[in-house]
Amino acid sequence: MTNICGPTEVLALLPQATEILKTTNADTKASNSRKLASAWKNFDLIDLGHSKAPDRPGRPSAPVLLRPRCVPRRRINRSPVGRIALLHALAHIELNAVDLAWDILVRFTESQKLPSAFINDWVSVADEEAKHFALLNNRLKDLGSHYGALPAHDGLWEIAIATANNFSARLAVVPLVLEARGLDVTPIMIQKLERSNDYKSAEILRIIHRDEIKHVAIGHKWFKWACRNSKSDPVAAFKMLVQRYYKGTLKAPFNRESRDRAGFTAEFYEPLSAK
Repeated sequence: MTNICGPTEVLALLPQATEILKTTNADTKASNSRKLASAWKNFDLIDLGHSKAPDRPGRPSAPVLLRPRCVPRRRINRSPVGRIALLHALAHIELNAVDLAWDILVRFTESQKLPSAFINDWVSVADEEAKHFALLNNRLKDLGSHYGALPAHDGLWEIAIATANNFSARLAVVPLVLEARGLDVTPIMIQKLERSNDYKSAEILRIIHRDEIKHVAIGHKWFKWACRNSKSDPVAAFKMLVQRYYKGTLKAPFNRESRDRAGFTAEFYEPLSAK
């Protein structure tokens, strides 16, 4: 990564975030994300700079991207095969999450006149998503595999494209639908991994779950901020945006304990759940 030198250097955040978005190597994308986040937090002189988000982020040649329905289902069992498939799918989600965090900053910071607190929050999200990817990919290597060894799908970036011109929709769908769904399913995956005696993978998922509660809280905070600016009711706006921009349904049961810890209360999502 260029221009990350020392505390007297002026840091242009958005151009470097754009370079990360364009990076094709997954490990480099994650490591440079962590370096940029650290530099942003520690520099005395800060400059946002100007940049334009690419239509699509850089991606490695593998994994092969399939339509979501064509990706084989993941089953956790005592053999490494099912656990590798699960961890690979999660690593793919986390790599997309890295790009989604940088994309919301590059795409919307200037056009929405977003405050410094927003920038700080989403830099921290990008940092933690990169940490999650590295933890999962290192665990895959421990199990004799690696990110890119199995097919994956492009559904997450299809949602990014759909919400590219609507800041509130991006906040509603990415942190408050997709990441909130992770709060529901991750504890179940942890239990299954522990039953398979894979305690190392289970601990990684515990770290991810704790961090994702923070990410949902950040998404909820800024969604409400956007609604205040547009003089919209947050619950009504969430319902409208999810119905318009999210093709699936919100699936119960919900992990209300973790969602409540994020400040994301049931009045938002339960009326939209599949019956």
